[in-house]
Amino acid sequence: MSAPLHIAVLMGGWSAEREVSLVTGANVAEALEANGHQVTRIDMGRDVAARLAEAAPDVVFNALHGTPGEDGSVQGMLDLMGLKYTHSGLATSVIAIDKQLTKLLLAPHGIPMPGGRVVKTETLYTGDPLPRPYVLKPVNEGSSVGVAIVTDEGNYGNPIAPGSKGPWQEFDELLAEPFIRGRELTTAVLGQEALGVTELKPKSGFYDYDAKYTDGMTEHVYPAAIPDEISAACMSIALEAHRLLGCKGCSRSDFRWDDSQGAEGLFLLEVNTQPGMTPLSLAPEQARHRGMSYAQFVQRIVEAAL
Repeated sequence: MSAPLHIAVLMGGWSAEREVSLVTGANVAEALEANGHQVTRIDMGRDVAARLAEAAPDVVFNALHGTPGEDGSVQGMLDLMGLKYTHSGLATSVIAIDKQLTKLLLAPHGIPMPGGRVVKTETLYTGDPLPRPYVLKPVNEGSSVGVAIVTDEGNYGNPIAPGSKGPWQEFDELLAEPFIRGRELTTAVLGQEALGVTELKPKSGFYDYDAKYTDGMTEHVYPAAIPDEISAACMSIALEAHRLLGCKGCSRSDFRWDDSQGAEGLFLLEVNTQPGMTPLSLAPEQARHRGMSYAQFVQRIVEAAL
């Protein structure tokens, strides 16, 4: 292993994913200390630049999720401060957190992604932007925050009622995409290597924020029980998306696969530039199946930042 470093672990913040980030950060900090590094834990507040300047770390482990830790804001600050940091840089972060920008960059390269468009929230109250069933999601939140599946028999109303609980109550604009029936698959990439394919089987409903972060709510099947050609396609697409977006360290690509359509039914939904690293998270789990301990996985991400 490389020489011990002073590493600041940046976590928390004020996004919708604050609690998950705190768990990620705590796990990462413990693993780094187990690897012999000196760790300064920083729960990000508005004074974050001053606290980082005071700590003067060799490298920052960015354990933030959502905005502003994943959207380029923190990356720009760290660039200006001349600090090395884990995961992707400014431009990649700006594009990857925006699902529509990601689509505009990747689709011309043949990456299969769902159609759809960004709509003004107020237009949902007069009619549907797409034929039902369709999905509405914030353009730039992660962890399935604020995702709604609109179906004919759903309870959101027809058209959607302003008083119904859903992402239209929180966001002025939403991304509307056709709903892809089928199975939830995910592939983590570390460096230049795809780690495998996991199928996610929520015990109820779909793979939303609660299903992701509540123990026992989702079954992780690794390796996914899918045809070899679909597994190979997931790994190839995840690796190519990682490369085209310019991701560094670790990323995770999420897919939907309509298994009645064969290879034509596989679609990339999004690329996470800072995947969760909680005990339930998928990227470290895939690394573990590849013979890498959590501490080794964290160390690899730090080394990529250097």
